[in-house]
Amino acid sequence: MKFAVTLDRDEDGVWVIECPAIPGCVSQGQTREEALTNIEDAIRVCLQVRAEQGMPLTVETRQVEVTA
Repeated sequence: MKFAVTLDRDEDGVWVIECPAIPGCVSQGQTREEALTNIEDAIRVCLQVRAEQGMPLTVETRQVEVTA
């Protein structure tokens, strides 16, 4: 399965990555590469927990266009 993720850096320079399709699925790392590896693990665990609890695995995400 493929998931879109968001990447950001916090005020300490730590990479924070979130998977919007899985509520609460967030990870981080000192480097971009470490954070990307960590979110892969987090996604696996989040999907497993959601399946065990009988929750939908993902929520719907969409892109919208906004004129600024």
